Amino acid sequence: MRGSLTSLVRPIVGARGFSTTSEKIVASVLFERLPVVIPKLDPVVYAFQELSGKGDYQIDYVPAPRITEADKTNDRKSLQRAFDRRLYLLLYGNSNGATSGKPAWHFPEKVYDSEETLRKCAESALESVHGDLSHSYFVGNAPMGHMVIQQTENMLEPYKRFFFKSQVIDTSKFNIQKGDDFVWVTKDELLDYFPEQAEFLRR
Repeated sequence: MRGSLTSLVRPIVGARGFSTTSEKIVASVLFERLPVVIPKLDPVVYAFQELSGKGDYQIDYVPAPRITEADKTNDRKSLQRAFDRRLYLLLYGNSNGATSGKPAWHFPEKVYDSEETLRKCAESALESVHGDLSHSYFVGNAPMGHMVIQQTENMLEPYKRFFFKSQVIDTSKFNIQKGDDFVWVTKDELLDYFPEQAEFLRR
């Protein structure tokens, strides 16, 4: 799906559940703010509409600016930016995927423990970030995809990471309560935080 992170994770084909073995499982949440405004028209499309008369109309109001103060200052803690793009929440702190054991950037996540379902685990992960789920909407009950993290010299315990998608509903600000820092970033800006996974993210 263009403009989303669906293409960044491997889809689960034919899976109706998840492993119930002792294998470690992590639920991660792609918490996204959908675009607020329609992306600008391509100059070629705009020119065609002008020539065909479809662009000739009267505007009786002054639209709000597309470029906000948060855009000008590159304030990545604000949801009042990149109105024509999707924004994704990243946290800085202890992460299950940090191979060095040091704080790292990651999506909201939680190790599956005793929750009734894996989605409940994902909900718990997001709820621990900003207190409640009243301004979030989980898209579907099943994971949108997963990654298998292999055992390495720095990653002694292999695990599976399942991704759930949730969307911001009816708010422009959250009180982020978890982690040492946080940012809201576009898909392109994710590369700034995961440079070692640049090739994977571009796919």
